[in-house]
Amino acid sequence: MKSVHLSILAALLVGTTAQAITLDEAIQAARDHSPTLEAAARRIDSAQALLRQAKSYYYPSIGASANYARSDNPPQAFMMTLNQRSLNMMDPAFNPNEPGDVDNLRGSVVAQWRIFDLQRDAGKNMARFGAEASREAFAAARNQLVHEITRGFYGVLQARAFAAVQEKSVASIEESLRVAQERFAAGGTVKTDVLNLETQLAQANEDLIKARNGAQLAVAALNAGIGADLATVENVEAPAAAALAAPPPECKDPDAFENRPEMRAATLMRQVKEQDLKKAKGGYAPTFSAFASYDQDSGNGRDFEDSYMAGVQAEINVFDGARTRAAVQAAQSEWKAAQAEEDQARLNLRLDLQQAFLGVREAWERLEVTRKSLETAEEARRIVQEQYQQGAADVSLLLQTEVGVTAMQTRNAAAQYDYLTALSNLQRAKGELVD
Repeated sequence: MKSVHLSILAALLVGTTAQAITLDEAIQAARDHSPTLEAAARRIDSAQALLRQAKSYYYPSIGASANYARSDNPPQAFMMTLNQRSLNMMDPAFNPNEPGDVDNLRGSVVAQWRIFDLQRDAGKNMARFGAEASREAFAAARNQLVHEITRGFYGVLQARAFAAVQEKSVASIEESLRVAQERFAAGGTVKTDVLNLETQLAQANEDLIKARNGAQLAVAALNAGIGADLATVENVEAPAAAALAAPPPECKDPDAFENRPEMRAATLMRQVKEQDLKKAKGGYAPTFSAFASYDQDSGNGRDFEDSYMAGVQAEINVFDGARTRAAVQAAQSEWKAAQAEEDQARLNLRLDLQQAFLGVREAWERLEVTRKSLETAEEARRIVQEQYQQGAADVSLLLQTEVGVTAMQTRNAAAQYDYLTALSNLQRAKGELVD
C-alpha cells in the first residue's frame, strides 16, 4: 500500500495548474493514500498470520527446560537419587525415611504431537476461508474507492462545466446589454430594456459565483477522497469525446453480481461459520497425541545420567456440563445466520446491479434529449438576438431565450457527467473495477 508511483506523484505534487491529472492518475493516487485500503490490507496480513497459526498445530511442539531442586522430602529425594542412577539400597547408611539433603540439576527436552483432532482441522479451514474473505473485503473496498474517485473526478468536471456555462451566460447578457444601451442611446428602445438586462446580468453574476464555489467544493471532496491535495479546478483533465458517443451496454448477464467481491465474501463467511460448527462438534470426538521426553539429571552438576519416556495418549470428553452442546448450538445458529446473510447479500447485489443498469440507461436517454434540446435552444437564441438587434423582438423574449439556453447548457453538462458516472457505477455493480 505504501509503494507509490513516484513518477505520477512527483509530477502532481509540483502544484502547477499546467500539469493535467487524468482519472487513472487520480485513482492510483487514491489507492496509494487510502486509509480504508491500508486498513483492509492490514486485515489481510492478520488473516494470513492466523492461517499460519492454525497450520502450526499440525507440527510437533518441542520445548526445552532446566531446573535445580534441593529437598529432604523422602519421596522426592528418593526419586532424585534414582534419576541420577546413584541409589544404593545396599549401603548400610541407606535410610529412606531420613534421606538427608539431596539436590538435583535436570535438563529436559519434551516433544508433543497431536496426531488426530477434528477441531484442529476445522480451525485450519476457518482460518483459510477467513483469509480469503479478507482478500475479498480488500477487493470490495478497492472497487468502491475506484467508483468514489471516479464520481468525484466527474463531479469536478461537472462543476467546472457549470461555471463555464455561467461565464458564457454572463458574456452573452453583457453583449445584449451593450446592444440595448446603444439602441437606448439612439432612441430605439426604452430604459426598461436596459434595466431588465442589468438585473439579469446581476443574477447571472450571482449564479457564476455560486458555480465557481461549487467547483471548489467539488475539488475539495475529490482531494479528500484521494488523500492528498493533487487536484485543482483547472488541472482535472476532461475525458475524450468518444466516451460520450458510445451507448450503454445491454444487460446480457443479470447474474454478473456473482462476480462481486462482496458476494464471494458473503459465501466465504458462510463457509467460515460452517467450519466453526464442525469445530464445535469436534468437541465430542476423541483426540490422539504422541509425546516424548529426554532428561538428564545430575547431583553434582558434572556427571549427568540420561533417561527418556515416549508414548501415545487418547482423550475424549465424557462430561463437561453441556459446554460442548451449548457451543454446537451457538455455532449452528451462527451458521444459519450466515446462510441468511448470504441470501440477503445476493438479493441486495442483484437489486444493485438492476438499479445500475436502469441508471445508466436513464442517463443515456437524458443525454440524448439534452443534446437535441440544446441545439434547439441555441438556435432559438441566435434568431432572437438577431431580431432584437434589428428591433423585431422585445427584451423579454431575449431574456427568455437566454435563460433557456443557460438551463439547457447546464442540463447537458449534468447529463454528460451523470452518464459517465453511471457507467462507472455499472462497472462497480458488476465487480469490474477491481484489477
